[in-house]
Amino acid sequence: MPESATPRPPVDVGRYVSDVRRERYFAACDVVYALGATASAEQDVETSSGTTHVYRYVPADAAARDRTPVVLLHGAGSCSAMWYPNTPALSAARPVYALDTPGDPGRSVQRAPIHQPEHAAQWLDETLAALGLDQVHLVGSSYGGWLALNQAHHRPGRLASATLLDPGGLEKVGLRFFAWIFVGLFATFAPTALRPRLAAWLDQPVLVMPELRAMVRTAVRAFRIRRPSPLPLSDAELAGIRTPLYLVLGKHSLMVHPQRQAERIPRLIPGARVEVVAGTGHGPQIDHAEKVNHLMREFMESVGRDQSKAGQRKL
Repeated sequence: MPESATPRPPVDVGRYVSDVRRERYFAACDVVYALGATASAEQDVETSSGTTHVYRYVPADAAARDRTPVVLLHGAGSCSAMWYPNTPALSAARPVYALDTPGDPGRSVQRAPIHQPEHAAQWLDETLAALGLDQVHLVGSSYGGWLALNQAHHRPGRLASATLLDPGGLEKVGLRFFAWIFVGLFATFAPTALRPRLAAWLDQPVLVMPELRAMVRTAVRAFRIRRPSPLPLSDAELAGIRTPLYLVLGKHSLMVHPQRQAERIPRLIPGARVEVVAGTGHGPQIDHAEKVNHLMREFMESVGRDQSKAGQRKL
C-alpha cells in the first residue's frame, strides 16, 4: 500500500471529517462540560469495538462513594457533555460514569460497528467490565435510552436498574421526529430575537443557550454518523425484561406517543414505572432538570430499598 494511502473505515463506523473540526468540536464540548459538575477523572477503556472515553464523577460525601454507581448514555449526535444539568445532583448521591458512545461525536474511537442489538450489548458489557462495575443504575436518553433498554433485554446481569429518558426502542422513529430535528437545526441559524419563540414552539432549549447551540452546530459540521436507526423491541422482547425500569417521557414527545407507552410498558414489564413530564418534549432532563434529577434519584433509592428487602427475605 502506498505511504500516502490510508485504510478507509467501514461504511457503518462513524468518523470525524477532519482533525481540525474534531478539535473545534472538543473545544465547544468543553464549554458545555464546564456548566455541570467537574469530572474527577477521565479514562479510556478498550473493547472489541473500539476505545470508550469515560468521565467519572466522585461524590464529595465519602459515604456515598460506595453506593451503586450511575452510568449515563447520551443521545445520538451528542456526547457526555449533554448531561451537564444532571451530573451535579446525581454525583452528590452516588458515583457517576458518563460514557461517550462510539459512533457518535465525542472522545471515543470506534473501530467496528455496534448498531446491531447484540453488538451494542456486548460493547456496553465490555465497557462496564473494564471499569470494574458489577452493578449499575443505567440511565439513557434518546438513542442512549435504546442502548439501556437493549441492555436490559440482552445482558441485564450488571444492571441494578434502567432509567429511560424519552428513549428510542419503543416505537419506530417516525417522520415527525426527523422533521423536528431538521427544523430545530435550521432554527439555530435564526436571528437572536426569534430564538426564544422558536425554542418554546419546538421544545428546543438548545436555541436559547449559546453554549449548546455552538456544540450542536459544530458537531453537525465535524462528525458523520454511520448507523441506521434502531428497530423497536417487540412486545414479547419487552415482556421478558426483569430489570427495574423507569420510563420518563416528555408530554410533547415526538419520539414516542407518551400516553400509549404509559399504558403499554407497565402492562408488559412487571413493576415498570412511567412518568410523563408536562411542558417538555424530547429533553425532560434538560428542560426540567431539577424535577427529573429528583425523580431519578428517588427511583434509584427505591430500587436499593426493594433489593435490600428482598435480601432480608432470602435470609
